[in-house]
Amino acid sequence: MSRPILISGAIGSPYTRKMRAIAIFRRIPYRFIQNGNPGAVPPGLPKPPLPLLPCVYLPEGEDDYRATSDSTFQLRELERLYDGRSILPADPVIGFLDSLVEDYADEWVTKMMFHYRWGPEEGVENASKQLPLWNLTISDERVKQFRETFAQRQIDRLSGVVAGSLEVTGPLIEASFQRLIRILRDHFITYPFTFGSRPSTSDFGLHGQLTQLVQVEPNSMALARAEAPRVLAWVDVMDDLSGLEITDDSWLPRDAIAHTLRALFQEIGHTYAPFMVANSAALESGSEEMEFQLDGTRYWQRPFPYQKKCLAWLRGEYAKLSLRDRTAVDGILAGTGCEVLFP
Repeated sequence: MSRPILISGAIGSPYTRKMRAIAIFRRIPYRFIQNGNPGAVPPGLPKPPLPLLPCVYLPEGEDDYRATSDSTFQLRELERLYDGRSILPADPVIGFLDSLVEDYADEWVTKMMFHYRWGPEEGVENASKQLPLWNLTISDERVKQFRETFAQRQIDRLSGVVAGSLEVTGPLIEASFQRLIRILRDHFITYPFTFGSRPSTSDFGLHGQLTQLVQVEPNSMALARAEAPRVLAWVDVMDDLSGLEITDDSWLPRDAIAHTLRALFQEIGHTYAPFMVANSAALESGSEEMEFQLDGTRYWQRPFPYQKKCLAWLRGEYAKLSLRDRTAVDGILAGTGCEVLFP
């Protein structure tokens, strides 16, 4: 296309960082519009379908743009529109597993980001000052108002909507973050990316959340610096992979899944999988609270309709696999806990 895509988002938005890194890697011309207000419409552009960051505007016709929301589908729309440097593995089995890890990043690792940003006082203090200052023209008075308005709404949202409580579920989320960075640390010793020597959707999903966890939030950043400096370096490199040369055989074959990658699936089966199933069950039963046992503790929060849609989408992708490919996926995930996702 002759015109660039437009990415309207914020530096402090993990999904914005995900989509921007994808555009850079795929060498898709883009313009970044700094916009820290979900649902806000840049002058002359259409309203986003959903009040989410980022809104990716795609050229349409000679002069118009079409607004899109939701990074999972935005990146797949870019795959349809732009050739070359795909981030969707060609092997259906690896492609499905890649989608699973991407959704884990989008729906569970984001809880880590939200917790560290709006839970501990150090995180709240840092976010209240740092996030508004990325708008370079903001006044000190508006920075102060940010703490009293947006930041307070996010703090209130943490309890119940994103997680259960700082005291009960907070330690569970922190433990899952520590396990994740150790798994990634060990994996990146052998492989530069999740599924081999070429980045895929899961890498960009993880990268988006980790830009906040290891570059912005003080408590999680300190943990990563102490336990997994290799992960910090990986996040820095992922920001701009435009110079990375790739080959079609750079992804792992389905019969050579690394033991460190299996450890990641076990972590997904330990946290994300039971959470997604419990969330869906609560919504179907009309319950105002979902719960499951995590590390011997009751994890609870309000059910979230969007994550039920994510599970339905993932199950739909699983159903599309051929019998041979589903059997291969089942064999790779056997014993990880992920089996509950695909009854």
